[in-house]
Amino acid sequence: MPQDNPFSTGSSEHFPGFPGITAALTSAETSRITGRGLWAAGGTVDPGAVRLGQTLAQALLGGTNGDGDGALLPAELAAYVQEVRALALPAYHRIEGAAGSGGDTENVRLSAFSFRQRGPGAHPLVVVPAGWTPFGWPLFFWSYLVLAHRGYHVLAYTPRGLGIPGLPSTSSGLVDVAGPHDWADGSAVIDFAVDHFAPSVIGFMGESYGSGISQLVAAHDDRVAAVVALSTWGNLATSLYDHNTRHLAAVKALLGLTGGPVESKFDEENQRILADFQADRNLDGVVEWGRKRAPESYLAQTNEKGTPTFFSNTWHESLFAVNQTLETFNGLDVPKRLNLWIGDHAAPEGPGLIGPPAVPGAYNLPMAEAYAWLDHHLKGEHNGVEDWPEVSSQVMFTYVTEPVPDPETGEPTGENRIVVPARRETATAWSEVTHGTERFGLTGDGGGGSDGRLVPPGGGPPTEETGWRRAFLAGVDTEATAMDAIMQTGRAEWAGNPKIYDTRKIDRRHAVAWTTDPLISSDGAEATARRIRGIPRVRLTVRSTATSASLYAHLLDVAEDDTARIISHEPLNVYGLTPEQDTTVTWKLQAAAYDIASGHRLMLVVDSKDPLYGDASVTWTQTVVGSPEDHPSFLELPLG
Repeated sequence: MPQDNPFSTGSSEHFPGFPGITAALTSAETSRITGRGLWAAGGTVDPGAVRLGQTLAQALLGGTNGDGDGALLPAELAAYVQEVRALALPAYHRIEGAAGSGGDTENVRLSAFSFRQRGPGAHPLVVVPAGWTPFGWPLFFWSYLVLAHRGYHVLAYTPRGLGIPGLPSTSSGLVDVAGPHDWADGSAVIDFAVDHFAPSVIGFMGESYGSGISQLVAAHDDRVAAVVALSTWGNLATSLYDHNTRHLAAVKALLGLTGGPVESKFDEENQRILADFQADRNLDGVVEWGRKRAPESYLAQTNEKGTPTFFSNTWHESLFAVNQTLETFNGLDVPKRLNLWIGDHAAPEGPGLIGPPAVPGAYNLPMAEAYAWLDHHLKGEHNGVEDWPEVSSQVMFTYVTEPVPDPETGEPTGENRIVVPARRETATAWSEVTHGTERFGLTGDGGGGSDGRLVPPGGGPPTEETGWRRAFLAGVDTEATAMDAIMQTGRAEWAGNPKIYDTRKIDRRHAVAWTTDPLISSDGAEATARRIRGIPRVRLTVRSTATSASLYAHLLDVAEDDTARIISHEPLNVYGLTPEQDTTVTWKLQAAAYDIASGHRLMLVVDSKDPLYGDASVTWTQTVVGSPEDHPSFLELPLG
């Protein structure tokens, strides 16, 4: 076991420190950082979050002012750090990774950080693989403090290849994208932990990339007793390529977060896969590569081990869309929990990973439940987790907000803040979320830029329900986009500011739309007209003057003033079309929990382009959708 010197030989190395970490953080700065969360413009990591994590690491490991950390941290944060320091000893490590990585010519050394509990006896350990960022383990330093304060040994590490050269948090080697070398590294980290901490039990907790690695290590190493997977994926193949559609913006964002150019970060095989994906070629090979890295591919191993698994995801997830996570969750036959939140990737739990609450006395609910899961399954606490239903869904935009005033003028800034949280609903299983379906027929009226109708059952079948065709010019984007900016739009909706669409601005030359009459609840009294719970489906018949076409469906909730909020969306690329011949397609939109207010209308918009995706349309060709008698077009709405 290591001695009380955090730089003792054998387990630790001298911490070289982070360049430029000299200015102290103020309490106001810390609150602003955690209030913003993880993401800045363009899907990059917020510099404030980086500074907070690196400053915490520097204060604990860099020996600032000898033993003290007050020179770098605000008083209340410094006091908490001292509490943790009294309970657990911090240390910096370089851990030998698994031998023989493809393309690596020398042994991989993983940058790592630990807290070792000072108290006698064995303690549980939580291993935290860092997310896919160039800054590695320091970014979530606050969560390690919280875990250590709760009585855990903590061992956080940066997966191989990630990081900016020269930073002490960068690991050597080449990025394996959660491949077999990353699983083996996870086991090597466990070996190190067993040797140096002798833990009573071991759990893994990861965010994003770290969450997938956590699941994969647990599937292949029976020493993992519980998993927390935040903003996670179940199937990397369908996260990146589904419905014949490449999720290009997601891959572009990820490639920008490795800490270096592709040529220096990936081996030749992974470079080839990434190039094939971006060039829209050899996609069968890309899918096979993704499935190898999919926790869903190893459900049998996880189920055999019975590893308790906690999932957290968001309805409008832009990196790992919710449906693929649902499929993996449904395939788990272990103690499990699925939390679904408003927003996008890491928006709910991100602030709780990087720092203390922005508002004193508040707490981050997504992280509080993640910690409770670990406490129950690793420490044996009877804390209510044993009685949790399997699924908890936050209903979109049911929060109550108020305008944020300008601090100087008192005038509204145009932003809102949440004063009453959104409603959450539970279910014993995902299969219990949807109680029934309602099928809306699509009509063919809507010429001259007007919309067709969505007709509910019993609304009187219109004569145009079958036998109609509607056309639009393909390859041009419209106002009907899934989001304005990857991760940014979802972060805003998590904070109470969902994107507002002006449906009148959707160019009907390049899209077709169908709208219901104002919807009323079945008894005419309730404020909610429809409770959407589950996975919507769309069926259309398509033909094109080209051999391929994109059908990007957007489901909107339209208010009386023609403004709207998005419920769900999903792209579909159709290939092998023959001019003047019909092809009928049915596809699932992403799951949703959404209440449509009485008096609002439901709108389905189909266009051919979205900045998130690689489309199959040929610009200025004509796409025709229709509803033949033997395959009438419809929107199927799941109801709860």
